[in-house]
Amino acid sequence: MLLFIYKIIVKEVWIIKKLEMNNENKKKFDTINVDLETMMDKLKELGSDQIKKVLMKHGIQEPFYGTKIGDLKKLVKYVKKNDILARELYNTGNYDAMYLAGLSINPKSMTKAEVEGWLEKAYCNAIAVSIVSNVAAESKFALELARKWIKSDDEIIESCGWSTMSNYISITEDNLIDMDEIRELLNIIETDIHNNKNKVRYNMNSFVISVGSYIKELNERALEVAKNIGKVNVSLGTTSCKVPVAEEYIQKVIAMNRVERKRKTCIC
Repeated sequence: MLLFIYKIIVKEVWIIKKLEMNNENKKKFDTINVDLETMMDKLKELGSDQIKKVLMKHGIQEPFYGTKIGDLKKLVKYVKKNDILARELYNTGNYDAMYLAGLSINPKSMTKAEVEGWLEKAYCNAIAVSIVSNVAAESKFALELARKWIKSDDEIIESCGWSTMSNYISITEDNLIDMDEIRELLNIIETDIHNNKNKVRYNMNSFVISVGSYIKELNERALEVAKNIGKVNVSLGTTSCKVPVAEEYIQKVIAMNRVERKRKTCIC
């Protein structure tokens, strides 16, 4: 009986300490004064050498601190309603700050020139696809920019175009999507994917998955294209990332009865 009571007391003490730690962490974030210098200091404080090593394998260059995405998301509330600060963060060229800017900016507040300017500053595919394409897809210029970028000869820009289009259809109701245009893009992928540039192949493959997952009317056509293109070979360097097999991915979405379940946002 005494042992049982002792275990309860120990458990209660552990819970209290955990709550105190959580409150301390919350207090640490709550005391931030929202300005560029303080935010950069906070990013540096939260940086991790281990995360830096991983990000470097994805093409991220100095300056950056290796802040975990989970910690970046905790900082969003300090930037969310401050688009000026978000713009300042992106313009630092620091990857962590750029990512936080992408999570925080109101895409609808951006001009077309600003969105294109963000892509110009995207020196690697990771920034173009993980940050810029998400913001572009929720901007007022999503389709215009996606169409333009897809036609580019530059690998990063074209990759961003395909990713922007993928994101766009994942958050847009089917009745607002030009199905003929999407069919034509699937035709292009079916014919050209294996002869295209390295990272473009990855994002073309992702587009097929997106169509098969989010557009019910084109699910069968996307699955057909996925079967025809088969496994897509992409060099991902020394990262542990793998290229998903589009057919298998779409089949899983069908099996889970999740076709046409749109996302609320593609910014994450």
